[in-house]
Amino acid sequence: MVPASKLTQFRFVRGARRGPFRDLPPEVAILTAVAFTVALGFGIVAPVIPAFARQFGVSVAAATSVISVFALMRVFGALPAGRLVDRFGEPGVMAAGIAVVAVSSVLAGFSQSFPELLVLRGSGGVGSALFSISAQALLLGSVPGRQRGRASGLFSGGFLLGGISGPALGGLVAAWSLRAPFFIYGLLLVVPAILAAVVLRRAPDQRRTPARPPPVRLLAALADAVRSPTWRAAASANLADGFAALGVRGALVPLFVREILHRSALWTGIGFLLFAALNGAALIPGGRIADSVGRRPVIFTGCAVSAVGMVMLAVLHGPWAFLAALAVAGFGSGLLDVAPAAMIGDIIDRGGGTLVASYQMAGDVGSVTGPVAGGILVDSASYGAAFGLAAAVLGGAALLGLLSPETRPDRRAPLPAGPPVSGPDSRIR
Repeated sequence: MVPASKLTQFRFVRGARRGPFRDLPPEVAILTAVAFTVALGFGIVAPVIPAFARQFGVSVAAATSVISVFALMRVFGALPAGRLVDRFGEPGVMAAGIAVVAVSSVLAGFSQSFPELLVLRGSGGVGSALFSISAQALLLGSVPGRQRGRASGLFSGGFLLGGISGPALGGLVAAWSLRAPFFIYGLLLVVPAILAAVVLRRAPDQRRTPARPPPVRLLAALADAVRSPTWRAAASANLADGFAALGVRGALVPLFVREILHRSALWTGIGFLLFAALNGAALIPGGRIADSVGRRPVIFTGCAVSAVGMVMLAVLHGPWAFLAALAVAGFGSGLLDVAPAAMIGDIIDRGGGTLVASYQMAGDVGSVTGPVAGGILVDSASYGAAFGLAAAVLGGAALLGLLSPETRPDRRAPLPAGPPVSGPDSRIR
């Protein structure tokens, strides 16, 4: 007789191999579900944070700093998180990171002062860095090279869907209590933490060196990464996407709609929804093209299309042109959620946690610096200048992507049963 646990696992694997997860390792479906749950919880709590902070009698600027400290601690926590992944492995660090976010969220719901809330949200940022870096390293390491584009697209889709669903649910919960979303967020993370600690610790390693190598020095690993044109291309694309899509768009578009288009916040919501819809529409086809044609053309196209969207925002006028620009930018951003991550997966050999950490840190730096640089240009010049800067950053990343070596495994080779072989000139050693 088959044990019940084995039967459940068998059914899950069979279900995971249907539809978009067909032929992919079951870890992709699990990690996508985890990504959805984490993003759902974050989306539930994010809209209430400024209002909750304002209850302590602080200014608007101080209230919004609670959001900034989360992102800032993600940046500072990235490299230490990568070292922990290299030393202890992805599943354990992933479970620990989710647990830190869960506990800090619940405690934030009980906070009685603004400094308490600030410290706890900062702690959540560190936990988020632990989770996101270990989860992406585990995804890229457990998937054969010829499937990394599609797997990255599905993983990003989990985050996207959760991020879209969360704020709507969070708004309903916040109408009842501003503290309740923090508790719901913490409770939602219990299942992902268990999955990371119990199920994903058996995930196979598809990299060339499946046995965990001795840790390499942090500076040596970073130096190897910076010297690699492949890493520079992938990290630049991630930085540019963070700068334009999360930074400039997220911070300036609501103000642009109000001050330049003279429209209500409803138009901002429609524009962001259209951006997300086109972003999601690009994920799976973009992943398939990255796996079948190559990472480099998808990176170049994603940067170029996103840049066109930013230029449209800068030079075209009117609400309908605004929506068209966000649709174009959203599609390009979806391509950038796929190919750069797959390219990083292709070059992972040893020090994979540090490599993924430095890649993700580039995106976080872009999302932190984008609003600042864009805001300075709006104050000193115009919104068009800020959107033009975003387009220029994306154009530079497109050029680096075009000049980088192709890392996609040879599609003529049969799908490997063991570790795949990546481009010979691009692997970080």
